[in-house]
Amino acid sequence: MRINCLSCGHKVELDDAYDDFEGPVKCLCGAMLEIRTEEGLLKAIKMAEPRPRSASKPKSMEGAAPA
Repeated sequence: MRINCLSCGHKVELDDAYDDFEGPVKCLCGAMLEIRTEEGLLKAIKMAEPRPRSASKPKSMEGAAPA
């Protein structure tokens, strides 16, 4: 089965394991697509919601050589 990426238009080839599937598929462009298939037919496709990034603290400069 082939699906077209909603972001870049690339044709994503899916093997038989995706004939009855619901979940994310990643395109070569990095876009995440949420798909639902039944009996080898695409039933739904949408862009996946981006995952919120956790606020990370800046890395410590301790031990770094002075500039």
